[in-house]
Amino acid sequence: MIDRTHDLSIARQAKALNISRGSVYYQPRPVSAQDLKIMRRIDELHLEHPFMGARMLRDMLNREGVPIGRRHVATLMKRMGIEAIYRRPNTSKPAPGHKIHPYLLGGLKIEKPNHVWAMDITYIPMARGFVYLAAVVDWATRRVLAHRVSITMEADFCVEALEEALAKYGKPEIFNTDQGSQFTGAEFTGVLTKNAIAISMDGKGSWRDNVFVERLWRSVKYEEVYLRAYESVGDARASITGYLTFYNEGRPHSSLDARTPDEAYFAAQTIATAA
Repeated sequence: MIDRTHDLSIARQAKALNISRGSVYYQPRPVSAQDLKIMRRIDELHLEHPFMGARMLRDMLNREGVPIGRRHVATLMKRMGIEAIYRRPNTSKPAPGHKIHPYLLGGLKIEKPNHVWAMDITYIPMARGFVYLAAVVDWATRRVLAHRVSITMEADFCVEALEEALAKYGKPEIFNTDQGSQFTGAEFTGVLTKNAIAISMDGKGSWRDNVFVERLWRSVKYEEVYLRAYESVGDARASITGYLTFYNEGRPHSSLDARTPDEAYFAAQTIATAA
C-alpha cells in the first residue's frame, strides 16, 4: 500500500491510509533460538497436559531449569495458537462480525463416513522456525481428507483445505471446528453455508468436543514431527504429506478394528453405494 517512490511523504501516505507511521517502518523480528526451543517444549507439555495454563507451564519449565516468567510463556502460547483447554463458561466475545454456532455433536451417534467432518490447526516446530498445520478429518473413520501447511494462521489455508475436501469427497452433513477466528469468519462459514452443511462449533476451550482431531495431532507430533528437524517450509510440507499418506493408507487403528482410515472410509462408501 505504501509507495516509497511516491511524491507524497511516507507520513502523509500513512495518514491517508489510516495506518500508524510506526507500522510502516516495522520489521518483524525472527524468533530467537532460545524461544524456539522453549516453544517446542511448551508444545510437548501442552500435548501431554492440555489443561496447563501459562502459570503452570512456567512452573514446569522452571523445574526443568528454564528461567522464564508467566507473561513470556503466555506470549509464546499466543504465538503458537494454543491455550489451556478445559470446560468453562463461554464468556469470550467472538471477533467483530463473527457468529458462534452451537455444538451439534453432543449425544450424536456418528458411525458413517461423511456424516461429520472436523477441522483444526496445530503448531509445528521446525529446526529454525515454525509453521501451522490444518487438517480436515472424517470423524467416523479418522481419515484425513485434506490438509495445508502455512506460515501464518490466517483463514486462507483453512478455506483451501476445506474446498479441496469438498471437491474430492462430496460433503458432510455437519462440519465441526473450534471457535477460532479462522473458522468463525464469513470466508470460511460462507463455504459451508453455500454447500448447505450444518455448522457445529466446540464449546470455548473444550478439547473433548473435537477429540478425534486432537488424537490425530498426537499421532502426527509423536510419530512424525518430533522425530524431525525440518529445514524449510517445503521440507515440512513434503514430510508431513508423506506421513499423512501413511496415516491414511498404512496405519491401523484399534478403534477401527485394526483397519486403516482408508479401509474404513472407502469400505463403508462401497457398502452404501451397493445398498
